[in-house]
Amino acid sequence: MSDCCSTNNSSTGTTTSNDACATPAQRKRACPVDGSFATEVKVETLLHHLKAPWAQTLTEQKYYFCDNPDCAVVYFGEDGTLFSLTEIRGSVGQKQSGPDKLLCYCFGVSQGEYLRDPAIKDFVVAQTKAGSCACDSRNPSGRCCLKDFPKLAK
Repeated sequence: MSDCCSTNNSSTGTTTSNDACATPAQRKRACPVDGSFATEVKVETLLHHLKAPWAQTLTEQKYYFCDNPDCAVVYFGEDGTLFSLTEIRGSVGQKQSGPDKLLCYCFGVSQGEYLRDPAIKDFVVAQTKAGSCACDSRNPSGRCCLKDFPKLAK
C-alpha cells in the first residue's frame, strides 16, 4: 500500500522518498515539557499552522511536533521555543479524542466519520496513491495522515 512517503516522477521514472515520513532517531527529540518523543517537522509545516506566522520569529533550527494529547505544546524548537495549542489556528487531531478528532486533514475525515464508514480510508488511500494529498502542509505533524487512522478489528 502506498502512502505519501514516496513521490513518483513520471518524466524521469524515478521514485523519491519524502522526508516528512522518515522517523530515524536523529529526527526525534524529547519534548521539553512532558519528555515524550517528538518528530522533526519542516518550518513550512509550522508556517501553515501557526496563527499569524508573519509575526513569529522562526530561526534556522530544527523544530519538532509533540503528539502527546496530554501536553499543551504542539511545536518546539531546539532553542527551547514553544508553540502551544492556543497558538495554532486549527485543530490538532493528534491531541484530541472523540468523534470530531480529525484523522485526515487533506480530505477532512473525522474519527467519527471513519468509524461509521471504514471504506473512507480506501478513498484516502486511492487519493494518496494519485498524489492528491498535501499532508506535509495540511497535517500539523507534517506526516502522512494515513498513519493517524486507527486500526479496526476485522
